[in-house]
Amino acid sequence: MQLAGKRIIVTGAANGIGAATVRAYAAEGARVAALDIADDQGRAVAGEAGPGVSYHHCDVSRRDVVFAVFEHVAAELGGLDVLAHVAGVERGSPAEDISEPEWDFVLGVNLKGTVHTNQAAFQHLRERGGRIINFGSGAGIRGQRGAAHYSAAKAGVMAWTRTVAQEWARYGITVNSVVPAIWTGMYDAHRARMTPEDLAIHDLTMRHVIPLGGRLGDAARDLAPVMLFLAGDGARFITGQAIPVDGGMVMLG
Repeated sequence: MQLAGKRIIVTGAANGIGAATVRAYAAEGARVAALDIADDQGRAVAGEAGPGVSYHHCDVSRRDVVFAVFEHVAAELGGLDVLAHVAGVERGSPAEDISEPEWDFVLGVNLKGTVHTNQAAFQHLRERGGRIINFGSGAGIRGQRGAAHYSAAKAGVMAWTRTVAQEWARYGITVNSVVPAIWTGMYDAHRARMTPEDLAIHDLTMRHVIPLGGRLGDAARDLAPVMLFLAGDGARFITGQAIPVDGGMVMLG
């Protein structure tokens, strides 16, 4: 029970990486507040994960909502030790066709959502220290054709993470970003936008660019153990890092 007694917020908890993280944290003894806007799925995940997990509706793109939910959750948990900010969205458009509403939506959830949740968590971590785990992307490092707004948002997340890791270190707060290559519902949606020809090329490319297995990893098997480590005491001296969990697709120097 390596997280026994830890009080944790997980955003984007209704499916994919977020849901796997909730289950892993709960299984290791943490009390977890699962946040999302997909209420039925979020409640189901919380119910399956056990009595130490509660579900809360939260739109991370809205600062007032985030601060109110975090205040309520911290009071309910008796404090906060870890934020795992997984929530994110992806949309596909050629760069020249990205509309202002689509740009605002993608950056609102991915980048502003990171700022809002991190600032809200800081209010509850500054006295005792703790962990913030954000989510970057290989798209924010190398770019992703057809998703310039998503790439820009994730690059911003990783730059934000490096900066607040420096600013908040004096409070004993570590801030890192995970760079995943994990098969999720978001990836299924990405694949669904491809033509059969493009999908065949994509799968062939993945077999070449991911040395370990040639395809995206599994959230529970491959990523959840890393999320456990980053939330625990063993990661106390790691901060400001972009940590790829991607089978070797992005090798940072």
